[in-house]
Amino acid sequence: MPDDAVDGGFEQPFENPATVGELAELYLGNILYSLELAALWLEQEGRGADAPFYRGIARKLADAHGAARRTGGGG
Repeated sequence: MPDDAVDGGFEQPFENPATVGELAELYLGNILYSLELAALWLEQEGRGADAPFYRGIARKLADAHGAARRTGGGG
């Protein structure tokens, strides 16, 4: 299998992130965007009551990232 089939062909900022946290930090913007797309899709499908769950996950991730930055612990 070609290497780009594994990573979608995207150039990696660093070769082998060691932890889930490092990967989440690296792709946080993409993750937040995807969670919002999921929430929007649920609303369009008439499942608006389910959307806050995904927005809540996004809020917790964003808040944790902000807290880490304020304390000097992250990106």
